Amino acid sequence: MPIKKVVICGAGFVGRHIARAVAASSGEPSLAVQISSRNPSRIWTILHSDCDLPKDRLLPPAPVDITRPHTLNDAFKGASVVISLVGIMHGSPADFQTIQWKGAENVALAARQAGARLVHFSAIGADPESHIPYMRTKGLGELSVLSVLPKATIIRPSLIFGPEDAFFNRFARLSRILPFLPVFGGGTSLFQPVYVDDIAQLVAKLCDEKVAEALGGKTIEAGGPEVLSYRDLMRLILETTRRRRPILSLPFAIGMLQGAVLERLPANLLTVTRAQVEQLKSDNIIQAKLPEGHLSLENVVSAYGLPQLRTLRNVLPTYLA
Repeated sequence: MPIKKVVICGAGFVGRHIARAVAASSGEPSLAVQISSRNPSRIWTILHSDCDLPKDRLLPPAPVDITRPHTLNDAFKGASVVISLVGIMHGSPADFQTIQWKGAENVALAARQAGARLVHFSAIGADPESHIPYMRTKGLGELSVLSVLPKATIIRPSLIFGPEDAFFNRFARLSRILPFLPVFGGGTSLFQPVYVDDIAQLVAKLCDEKVAEALGGKTIEAGGPEVLSYRDLMRLILETTRRRRPILSLPFAIGMLQGAVLERLPANLLTVTRAQVEQLKSDNIIQAKLPEGHLSLENVVSAYGLPQLRTLRNVLPTYLA
């Protein structure tokens, strides 16, 4: 039976769930997953211990460095699909440029050399003209990827939730030690949280050649079924963990001052950067009218028979309670 090699470039919370979904998917030909990152062995070991995954669907891990293209060329040999999860949340403007822009371009170039299809992860709100380094380099990364592989599919998720996520687990831990949970500017900025396993099922579907062909060159705006404010998210965390804490609104100016200090320190539970505070001034949701070539996740789910999108309210208690 023929087997297609799927390379997941970027091991972590999202990559692990995608690997499970792809390896467990049925269809012809079978899909085998290779984890490629700077340190892929930890995620590979976790996946290898999963008794529900056939061991022949999990290829040996392949270390790569997206700033060193030759490592990508070696790892991508024989790949049919490459899933690019290139991205960072913290760093200097130069770090964002090296990883999210030039690194994304390197992955696309290596995928093209391997003759592989590319699924590239970006973010809702990515904008090459943004003054925020994270959003600007996400936008520039998209442009570079499409210039190399015009038929690449881009996924722009909102806030991704699920077991081991950074956001909800972080604030659940903070609620144990802080006398209140902070929000900035009233906590009115909007999010459209999307479940990690719904994203994983989408990627597994994109490994099908017919689906990939239909969605090649498209951008999928991946928001979940609920739109919630930042304050709503804090309230849900407190309800789920059964803790009583006031939710205190701080001025954006205080957040910027806090970020100016904390972003110079090693990343920790309390780290927040000025850029992250600045991002909270804008909503992180799917636009009411999408640009040409953009599709909502909900429409893709309906068109390709994917499972119904799950809500934050239903899933959060399964891992924070």
